[in-house]
Amino acid sequence: MNQYVEKGKSGYRIAGSRVSLDSIVYSFQRGASPESIQRSFPTLSLEAVYGAIAFYLANQEEVDGYLLAGEQLFDELASTSKSTHAKWYDRMQTARNDLAVS
Repeated sequence: MNQYVEKGKSGYRIAGSRVSLDSIVYSFQRGASPESIQRSFPTLSLEAVYGAIAFYLANQEEVDGYLLAGEQLFDELASTSKSTHAKWYDRMQTARNDLAVS
């Protein structure tokens, strides 16, 4: 049986590619068809996309936990960045506001 997903140091990847399982799962959860997902990642075969989805469905609790942990880490890093670089974020918001008014 072909192994479609590999777990490495940085997380889950589609075997033999640099495409993250996260990308496939989030697309699938948004309702994208396997064919549509494959068009978004042309380096993957349709078989690999179906294999990744099958892996997700067979390991849904584990993968959902992994995705949630990644989302929480992202939120923490974003919050830290906003605190550390508050002046930069303020300048960016001012620039956005100026563009919205124009």
